Amino acid sequence: MWAVLWAALRSKAPYVTFPVAFVVGLVGYHLERALRGEPPPAGPEERSISEQREERKLREIAGEDLTKVVSLKDKLEFAPRAVLNRNRPEKS
Repeated sequence: MWAVLWAALRSKAPYVTFPVAFVVGLVGYHLERALRGEPPPAGPEERSISEQREERKLREIAGEDLTKVVSLKDKLEFAPRAVLNRNRPEKS
């Protein structure tokens, strides 16, 4: 009799273990909640890092004149000319 029972449990293990695990988890959850009591109320929510960054950026540009921008010619000068013209003696 026990051999038949173990063979059935072994072949149907997924169907047996899920309900057992579910019941054990449910009992543990309610037992822990009863022992600990109600969770404390949440404090004030803090702003995320991205929200803080956006607010800081807005404060920084609040007093600036946004029509004055850097020229594209100045922006494209990202590397020194000596590096770019090292192998071109006619331009140095």
